This record gives sequence, structure tokens and C-alpha cells, in this order.
Amino acid sequence: MVMQGMAEPLLLALDQGTSSSRAVIFDGSGQALASAQVPLPIEYPADGWVEQDPLAIWSSQLQAMQQLEDQLSPEQRAAVAACGITNQRETTVLWRSEQGQPCGPALVWQDRRTASICRQWRQQPEAESWQQRTGLVLDPYFSASKVQWLLQNNAEAAAAQADGTLRFGTVDSWLLWQLTAGSVHATDLSNASRTLLLDLDRGCWLPEACERVGLTASALPELKPCRSHFGCIAEGRPFAGVPITAMLGDQQAASFGQLCLEPGQAKCTYGTGAFLVINVGSTPVRAPGGLLSTVGWTEADGSTTYCIEGSLFNAGTVVQWLRDGLGLIPNSAAIEELAASVDSAGELMLVPAFTGWGTPHWDPEARGLMIGLTRDTGPGQIARAALEGIALAVTTLMQLAEQALGQPLHELAVDGGAAASDLLLQAQANSSGVPVRRPDQLESTALGVALLAGLSAGCLSDLNAVRQARAAGSRRFDPTIDAAERERWLQRWESAVHRCLEWHGDALR
Repeated sequence: MVMQGMAEPLLLALDQGTSSSRAVIFDGSGQALASAQVPLPIEYPADGWVEQDPLAIWSSQLQAMQQLEDQLSPEQRAAVAACGITNQRETTVLWRSEQGQPCGPALVWQDRRTASICRQWRQQPEAESWQQRTGLVLDPYFSASKVQWLLQNNAEAAAAQADGTLRFGTVDSWLLWQLTAGSVHATDLSNASRTLLLDLDRGCWLPEACERVGLTASALPELKPCRSHFGCIAEGRPFAGVPITAMLGDQQAASFGQLCLEPGQAKCTYGTGAFLVINVGSTPVRAPGGLLSTVGWTEADGSTTYCIEGSLFNAGTVVQWLRDGLGLIPNSAAIEELAASVDSAGELMLVPAFTGWGTPHWDPEARGLMIGLTRDTGPGQIARAALEGIALAVTTLMQLAEQALGQPLHELAVDGGAAASDLLLQAQANSSGVPVRRPDQLESTALGVALLAGLSAGCLSDLNAVRQARAAGSRRFDPTIDAAERERWLQRWESAVHRCLEWHGDALR
């Protein structure tokens, strides 16, 4: 939508996601005033392989920026005071510094082709130390094994490594390089903390890990606080001259946008996957049960807010599968009506392990499962089981987090496209026993990085106006089942999950 004219500073958010690239203009109260979105293709060349074209990533973001700028009057364009970048995390890009041309495809965070590499790593004596120092697990989800695979299997990447022109980055680094016409090669600490290459406590690259995957110092991006000056958008690009004053990984940005600024506050984003992020304060927490420790955001002075995170790789992709794979719904929004056409899913369970299982099992060989099928099972039960499967998986993450923190979660803030489903959120409240709060504005990711950019640039002095606006426009879902029914439901769910583990490839041999 196009905004009305105004004199106050405006904030630009570039939100590069797995399935699309967006550009959004916000005012100082956090209201989205104008936006543009361009879809981004995803390629699946083999089972467990998930790729994107780095040039298509950049092109889609550039198109979104141009479409947004075209909506603005000259006065409105002049009011854009700061830009923030948020992005799909872990997705890995290698490119040559001379031409800025990518070396092979971008390996997407969902890609599982490096399972054998990670399996070998886990057998090494230093494996536990590596995981402790990074706060992560040795899994294909993260960037490190993707880098090693590209260097071993892509001739262009190997040649760039040999002649010293290789550059590595997650999507934030790739976009920053392109936005600044190759003048800045940097990343922020929230994205770096998702690579398996960052020393979480010291906030620096881990030399042993970088050497293991084949990265030299010249290939690594400069590490910067999330709230800092990253350069300006170059001439010849939309919004030329606007300073880039914040970068955040998408889940951290959503947490900031949900104003989860105090320890113990939790949010879950239901996008392509579902990600539970909980603020744990100024000291990193190594949580048991397969939860991850990660940088939330860093201030310009280096002070850091840390989070723990639980990861579900498939959430929105389940709805896409019902639409594109099974043809049960004409569009994603139609799942709500189909699921509501039945009173319950019965005993049907759908475990969404299409590309492996994240927290707590970290099993790249897990695969999706439907169990409890009867002659009475129809499209409505399948749709309802799909929504409930997402909710039940997130409840497992919430329970692990409560155990790690030694205290209950009092409320779950939610966002992302799938959070528009009332049935999903009621299932979330029922399965977890925790009230769920949904803001009117579901896209917290772009908002979060815009707010951080505004604070960094001095356009915002505080977040009071944002806090008031979000409190006024939210809906709460309270649990409606008793503890005994909840426990029976969760026991059946855990039984279904264990049946999907170690299903694919070498795991069966």
C-alpha cells in the first residue's frame, strides 16, 4: 500500500526470506506504510538437496526495492533515513571478489546433502568442544558443512580458493556486498553465530573450524555488531545513499520486533519452518536437549543479548505440500476452512520431517510421517493433522526451553504467515498449556530490523510508541483442554515422532 505524506524519518527494511524478498517502509511507531514482495524460486535437484541461485536472490531483492521506491513521492523517498537487512540464516554463498560472481548455487538452510560430513565430524575427538564453543550442533543445517561441500564439489569455488579471490558469506553478507557495489564484505554477529564458525563467548571467528572447512582469513567477512554502520547503498541502486545501520538474522529480527527484550520472553515464528527463540539476557546459556545457543543482537558497544532457540525445519512447507503436492487446497489460506470442516483429526498424526528433524533429535535422516490413517480419513482430517503437527512440534521445543530455564513460559508471542491460522494457534495453546499472543501485524521480522536500524541511526530514541501500538492490536488464545487430555495427546505425538527417525539413506543400512 502507498502511504500518506509525512515529515518524520522513515525506516527501510530489506527482508530476504526463503520463498520471497520483501522491502518495507515503516514509520517510527512501527506501522508498515508501504511494501513490495517478489517471489524467489527454490530448487530441489535431489532428495535432501535445497538450492537457490545467488543472483536470483539478489535480483529479487533488487526488484522489491525498486517496486517499493516507485511507490514513494520525492518527499517520501527523501525521508528514508536508515536501512536494515534481515535474511534467511545459514544459507551459504561463495563468490569471487573480482567480478562478484557466485561460485555455484546457494545451499539453503534446509539442505541436507552434507549429512555424511557432519556424521564424520561428530566422530572426531574435538566434536564436543566445537559444539560447546559455537553453541550449536554439528548438523547440515548450519553453514560450515555447506562451505566444505562446495569447496570439494564445485570447481569454480576451488579455483577461487586457490587464487585467493574466494569470498564466503551468509545471505546478509551477499546482499551487503551487492548493495554496496562490492565495497563492503561484512556480516553481523547474529548471522555469524549460525555458521558453526563463530566462538560464541568471544565473538570472533573460530580459527580451527574455519581451517577445517577450508576458509582462509581473506575469505571471511568482517564481524560487526548488529547495530552498526555497514556502509551506504551504492549509486545506481534503489534508495541510493541510504545508510545501512543494522543487520539481523530473520529469527532474531522477529524476536526484536516482538519486543522480547527481557530474559524469559519467548516468540515463535511460523514461516517456512517454525523457530522458537527465547531471550536469556547478557550471558550465553548452553541449553541441554538439543536447544541452540545463539546471539540475539549486539549493540554498537559490543554488549550482547543472547537467546536459546529450538528449530523445526518444516512448517509453512507442510501447507505448501498440501497445496502443490496433494492438491487438497487451491491456496495456502484455504487450509483453515478445510481443517475447520471436521471436528478433529481423530488419531491421525502428521509429523512434518520432510527434510530431517531439528530440535531435539537433530536427525538429517528423519522423514515425514502420517500415522493413524483409517477408511474415514479425508482431506479435512489431513489438513487439521498438518496444523496440529506444527503446533505439537513447537510444544516440544517449549517444554525443552522450560526445562533449560527452570521456569515456565508465561506467554508465547507468535508471528509469520502461518500464524494467521486460528486453528494452529488454538492447537498451540492447547498442546502447550501456554497462552498465545498474536499481534495484528504478523510480519515481525522486517519490523525488528527496521526498529534496530532506527535506533542505530538515531531516528528512534525508544520503543515506547511501538510497544503501545502492538499491545493495543493483539489477540490472545488461551488453552481450552485439561492437563490429562494434553498429556495423552503429547504421548501419542512423541510415539509418532520416534517412528520417523533414522528413516532415509544410510540410516537404514
